[in-house]
Parts: sequence; structure tokens; C-alpha cells
Amino acid sequence: MTKKPGVGEIQVIARQIRRDIIKMLMISKSGHSGGPLGLADIFASLYFDVLSIDPQNPRWEGRDYFFLSAGHLCPVWYATLARRGFIPIAELTTLRKINGRLQGHPAPPWTHGVPGAEIASGALGQGLSIAVGCALGLRLDKKPNRVYVLHGDGELDEGQIWEAIMTAGHHKVDKLIAIVDRNQCQIDNRTENVMELEPLVDKWKSFNWHVLECDGNDVAEFMQTVRQAQELKGKPSVIIAHTLMGKGVSFMEDDYRWHGVPPNEEQGKQALAELGPTPYGDFVEFDWERQPVEIGVK
Repeated sequence: MTKKPGVGEIQVIARQIRRDIIKMLMISKSGHSGGPLGLADIFASLYFDVLSIDPQNPRWEGRDYFFLSAGHLCPVWYATLARRGFIPIAELTTLRKINGRLQGHPAPPWTHGVPGAEIASGALGQGLSIAVGCALGLRLDKKPNRVYVLHGDGELDEGQIWEAIMTAGHHKVDKLIAIVDRNQCQIDNRTENVMELEPLVDKWKSFNWHVLECDGNDVAEFMQTVRQAQELKGKPSVIIAHTLMGKGVSFMEDDYRWHGVPPNEEQGKQALAELGPTPYGDFVEFDWERQPVEIGVK
């Protein structure tokens, strides 16, 4: 890609990523639906606009570092990496397959994982500690690279997160931008029913962070918020991005029960019909896609 796409094109890319997620999960018959669908706009924005990266040289020294702390959200990451040119698009058929690189939780290439992954992740709560250490190391080396880390809101129940928040605030790590996927859903209920997080903004502020909020499903608003965070100095920044779990698929939206469940064939048909095709094309077609789909979706 020679130039950055505009907001409208990124929105289309995000929709294609959602289609990819549905098809990956239908093939694997395993994995997480709701969170990845809700994050497609954020990942498309990061990888097609925000991050300084080189898909042909993922270990480029000048790159921005990205850490996915909530590793179970990896279907959206894999689809994004494929659409951005880090891995072959056809490889999306191998999600969670034995001996494949697209593991159920992501891993870096030296542990038979994917280019673009800096660490193995899956145990919740660890990503921010790693990101803080990375940012401090870059500061010691006097390097300008930025560090981004993405968390689920349910992940904030982990105590290690708050130790890392305190550490970053104390050391004024201002090249660090954390993103919280605030969809208010986690594996077994609404977040506020499992472990009350609010007042979340005040909590981060009390640990000496800049705090920004945005609609994480609005590409333009999210990118504008990231640019604002990039300009803030003197302490780390967190973006609380309000998203809709299952975004784009009516029967999954805002329903925590879709946290870790893949769609079956009939559900997949409806989801793909609602999302609609894009000019980018799918990585695979199912037999039934060669016939008109009549499911009453407008």
C-alpha cells in the first residue's frame, strides 16, 4: 500500500475483516466472535493509518510496537495482519489448526506464530507490564518509537494490570498509549455485574494517566483520539474506546454470550448477509455461497 486509505476505505476494510472473522470461526468451529467483531474498526484504523510499520520487515527497528494483551481476541488481529500483508490471506483458513501459525492465542514467529506479534499472549493482565517495560527500554535507548497495547475491559479485573498502570504513571511513560475495549461484556456476564469497573476514567486519572474516551466503532473519531493521545506529554495515555460486542451482526450485538462462541452454518449465513460483500473479496467461499441466500435480512 503506497498511501494511507481514507476513512471511508478503512470502514470498508473493517467490514471485510468482520467477514473474515466469521468465516475463520465457521471453519475452525472454535474461537471468539463478539470481541473480535467489535474491534474491527480499531484494528483497521491502527494497521492502515496509525501504526508506523512495515509488513515486509516486521522487525524493522523504527516500528511502533503493538501488544495484544487480551490474546483471545486474535481472530481480528489475524484477519488484519492478512489484509495488511503480514501473512497470506489464504492462511486464514488455518485458524486453530494443529501445526498452524494462527494459534488460539497469538505467538511470535520464533515460537511458530505470526510476524507482527512481539510476544505470546493469552494469560490476561500481562500485556501492560510488557508494554511499560518496552517503552522504558526505548526511552533508555533514546528511541522515538511509540508503544500501543490493547486490553479488554473484563481484563481490568486482573491485579497485575493495576500494578503496571501505577508503574507507568510513576515513571511518566509518555510514549505509551493503552487502549481499553470498553464493550461492557465479558465471558460470563456484563462487566458491571461481574466486577464493577466504574468510575473507570477517574481510576486511570488517579494513577497519573491522561484519559481520553471515544466511540471505538467510529473510525474517524478513533483516529482523531489517537492523534490527540500522541500529542500529550509528561505521562502515559489511555483511550477508553466504547465499542459494541458483535458489531455488524444483529443477533450478536451487545450480547456477552457471544464472547467465546463461533457461529454455526445458519448463523454464519445470516452474519455474512448482514455484513454484505466488499470489493476486497473473501479468502474462501462455502458451497452455499454460490447460491442466493434468502434469510429475510434487509
